[in-house]
Amino acid sequence: MSAPLFLVDDLPTSARFTLTGREGHHAADVQRLKPGEALLLADGRGGSVRAEVTAVGRGSVDLAVGERSFVPAPDPRLVVVQGIAKGDRGELAVQAMTEIGVDEIVPWAASRSVAQWRGDRGVRAREKWVSTAREAAKQARRPWLPVVSGDPDASTKQAAARLAGAAAAFVLHEEATDRLTRAKLPVSGEIALVVGPEGGISDQELGAFVAAGAQPVRLGTSVLRTSTAGVAALAVVSARLDRW
Repeated sequence: MSAPLFLVDDLPTSARFTLTGREGHHAADVQRLKPGEALLLADGRGGSVRAEVTAVGRGSVDLAVGERSFVPAPDPRLVVVQGIAKGDRGELAVQAMTEIGVDEIVPWAASRSVAQWRGDRGVRAREKWVSTAREAAKQARRPWLPVVSGDPDASTKQAAARLAGAAAAFVLHEEATDRLTRAKLPVSGEIALVVGPEGGISDQELGAFVAAGAQPVRLGTSVLRTSTAGVAALAVVSARLDRW
């Protein structure tokens, strides 16, 4: 089994380090690591170090810092414009897409989104997506944390502008005739994928995205849920880019 990963704001610069706070509590009191066991410290920006537990306290672990490594940011960069979904479907999508390898998630306030992120509720909802992505990245041992953008979400106009700036943009749509498996992918830059909410993408939204340069595509003959469509699309693209 691979060593567990814990996120820190900055990697240690000396040979000894004490992991405290939420991550220290998780290492000491939840995972109950013991002296001699190995773990990874990562900053979420590509940097990581291997470390060995030397002592365990209440809510903290002392570490001997070992080998350092750095993984460059992925290129092409995979971005999913995710229609806001009701209930926990949004978090399920964020969790799975993070494990698959998404680099950025843009919460999209689609016209058919049942849930609306307004005021403090929107801020809390976005923070939940951020927390979900963070925990999923740790589980997947990812050196780069995915970004959850939006303030707290993005309008259709803002999403279309984002698609216009991408190297390639695709809208997952059940009536599309082109398949994502055959679409031309760039070797560098940003690849954006749009996933609609439960009610789907309206004709007006689809028109705005196509006008911005996006290509409607489908994954197959079945219609996927909003919580799984992005995951399936990322898997297709990742395999074609040899990220898998």
